Amino acid sequence: MAKRQEKLDFWIDDLTNSIRNSISGDKFQTEVSRLTKSDLKIITKKRGWNFSWNTELADNSREVFKLTVVNNPSVIQGLISVTIESDHVYMNLLESAPFNIGENKLYEGVSGNMVAYACKLSFQHDHEGFVAFTAKTKLIKHYEATLGAYHFGGYKMIIPTDASKKRVEKYFKMEKI
Repeated sequence: MAKRQEKLDFWIDDLTNSIRNSISGDKFQTEVSRLTKSDLKIITKKRGWNFSWNTELADNSREVFKLTVVNNPSVIQGLISVTIESDHVYMNLLESAPFNIGENKLYEGVSGNMVAYACKLSFQHDHEGFVAFTAKTKLIKHYEATLGAYHFGGYKMIIPTDASKKRVEKYFKMEKI
């Protein structure tokens, strides 16, 4: 059976080592943890989320993580689904919370945080930082410019070792590669 591959449509608004309130400019440290079944009750299309995170969490080949502000774990800022492949990490889905999308977003830096976490996972699994994903055509140049990703045919992109290392060192300062 063919794998379902979403074309990712996230915007890297800023590469910060935290998330930043777009109104006040205040920065908030973040943490990444596994998404749980109990989290799913607040992650619904009715509440503005675009993807079926139930499906992602139910797929045993995928790992799903949530981004929250330190000391405020009940408010999910963003989500990412990854698959740990034999030689890289594949980003299946990435979504910022509905209140973190568009011109009136509350926080900047959510997508950058989630991508950095995927890069970190790749190093932890001895995959030299390689992270692959499928991009929407209109965002390929954006991902090349902001993430240092390479476009290698069709909609496929990969973040190589050096670009991954930069992301991990920026977001996880205490954890040098």
